[in-house]
Amino acid sequence: MISKRWTRLPRRVIAMTFALVLIALVWIGGGGQATATPQSHSGPRPTIVLVHGDWADGSSWNRVIQRLQDRGFTVVAPPNTLRGPNQDAPYLASYLRSISGPIVLVAHSYGGFVITNAATGIANVKALVYIDSFAPDENETALDLIADSGSCVLEDGAVNVVPIDGGQDLYLRWEANQQYTGFTECFANGVDEETATLLAATQRPAAAAQFFDASGVPAWRTIPSWALLGTLDNVIPPDLQQRMYERAGADISTVRAGHLSLISRPDAVVRVILSAVAATR
Repeated sequence: MISKRWTRLPRRVIAMTFALVLIALVWIGGGGQATATPQSHSGPRPTIVLVHGDWADGSSWNRVIQRLQDRGFTVVAPPNTLRGPNQDAPYLASYLRSISGPIVLVAHSYGGFVITNAATGIANVKALVYIDSFAPDENETALDLIADSGSCVLEDGAVNVVPIDGGQDLYLRWEANQQYTGFTECFANGVDEETATLLAATQRPAAAAQFFDASGVPAWRTIPSWALLGTLDNVIPPDLQQRMYERAGADISTVRAGHLSLISRPDAVVRVILSAVAATR
């Protein structure tokens, strides 16, 4: 039976009293120690910078960007002019210096040449992530790396050559021929045909000169790196990716996907990026 003294107390006092009793019981049941609520990492969240590769633009990252933004990250995908690392890396380095706080720098395909050179000496780049990407060493060129790799972009008839002032622009052909397997099998295998058709129509050209630019001192010598290897990649074949990633000391994951895993398997790409984020905070 409830004492008359309790009935004369205000209801809020009674409620507070019961709450204190419950807290005490939880404390006792836990052996006299409070159970801590898991805390988030104390460091600031990094800005995630995504760098696209040849025959693409920033929109190639759209499915990855959406997933990262849904998790509350600041994500940017600056334009890569695809002129060669001697031009593209200094521009990206300037862009990175405009960002305050930590950066996780992610590249696809040729973009690996760009981040490997651009991040050297930039202290707030905390991680490099290579997605179906080049990870060159000093003095290597893209042609050096793919010359004997079996890359489909070197097949006869793979590219349409467009003369420009001082050089040539290269576009991937859509149609297959006796040597070239065609856009959907070479570049976009694993991507639905409707998306592949859009990618082919909106592709940005790669400068032929980029294949001859020698890479500089690689940022992966001093910055931790992660990598996602597409086991069905026909542009940068898996064996070549494996050699480059191992040499860079990268934490390597694999995905059953072609060259465009950022489009066909965005969840796998995001998992690797989040692994890099978690390890650098």
